[in-house]
Amino acid sequence: MIPITRAIFDESDLAIIQEPLKSGWVVQGRFVKEFEDRFAAMARAPHAVAVSSCTTGLHIAMAALGVKPGDEVLVPAFTWVATANCVEYMGAKPVFVDIDPRTFNIDPAQIERYITPRTVGIIPVHMFGLSADMAPVMEIAQRHGLFVVEDAACSFDAWYQGAHTGTFGDFGVFSFHPRKAITTGEGGMILTRDAAQATHARTLRDHGASRSDLERHEQKYSFLLAEYHEVGFNYRMTDIQGALGVSQMAKAEWIMAERRAAAARYDALLADVEWLRLPFRHPDYVHGYQSYVTWFRPEDATLEACDAVFEQRNAMMAAMEENGIVTRQGTHAPPHLHYYAQKYGIRPEDYPNAYMAERMSITLPLYAGMTDEESRQVVDALHAELASTAGALAG
Repeated sequence: MIPITRAIFDESDLAIIQEPLKSGWVVQGRFVKEFEDRFAAMARAPHAVAVSSCTTGLHIAMAALGVKPGDEVLVPAFTWVATANCVEYMGAKPVFVDIDPRTFNIDPAQIERYITPRTVGIIPVHMFGLSADMAPVMEIAQRHGLFVVEDAACSFDAWYQGAHTGTFGDFGVFSFHPRKAITTGEGGMILTRDAAQATHARTLRDHGASRSDLERHEQKYSFLLAEYHEVGFNYRMTDIQGALGVSQMAKAEWIMAERRAAAARYDALLADVEWLRLPFRHPDYVHGYQSYVTWFRPEDATLEACDAVFEQRNAMMAAMEENGIVTRQGTHAPPHLHYYAQKYGIRPEDYPNAYMAERMSITLPLYAGMTDEESRQVVDALHAELASTAGALAG
């Protein structure tokens, strides 16, 4: 079996996660703080706030920025559903914007057509480890007085014009789910340049408490509970997860070198394959390769043709899985999921690029430690199953 990805765990991870157990302090503590410091240093960000997931981090960002019922927030039409959900949590409306099919990211050229007097912000997503085109996004946001929260779930060690993703907007939020480059099982990280917003995020993740449990226990009169000036959430990361994050950061450079090497092998092996569009490359971008996502049969990228392509793609991916090679679609298009389509009356033709990306994308296996032979196996299977399924469908 060649999996879609593989988390990298070793003896150092096993050793460090026992430290909180030995100390007895397993809630948010010193390891979470060390993880925050290491992550901030890597991303060259002033402040990092660890949370229980990227989704909860996005929710905190929306709450910290005061999003309320009646507000509208622009989100890409091709992203994991959590991007839109965090707007819904606030009673606000996610307004979808179609994507650039070359990058799978929000298309800056389409943003302004969706801005209304109710628009308060934009959530660009750095899909699959490739930064969104942040220069025009930020220019539009500044001109219209909108906040920017970067959904950087997939973009560990992804860079744009020399800066790390998550450092352009008011907040940037990352994920440490097992499909990400480094993992704490579940978990997330918020980046911000604003010290006051960092403090606010720390308060919101801890029920709205004026000080954390660790701070209270380290101070005189530790028996006195914190003050609560606002409603917050229980979105804390445990110290067991924080310890794992510290260990994962120690090997992150090797993990990323391995992932980029695996991506480069695919680039070489698939360079002459016209029926796959490979991940976008440009000197302004350093790809984080959370996933290696291709566009199947780009020559047939029309709404009229994509249902037939969808059928062929699915048959090919099913055959590969039967032969031990796991693939995935890139992600889904939230405006075409039942909840959003029904609530807002959305049709496929409203966001054609997102609709086609959902039905025509193929994610290939990629992980640190992937061998040359495994890469060739994947590519050989692609060729073999394409020929097989094309013949079967034609028959």
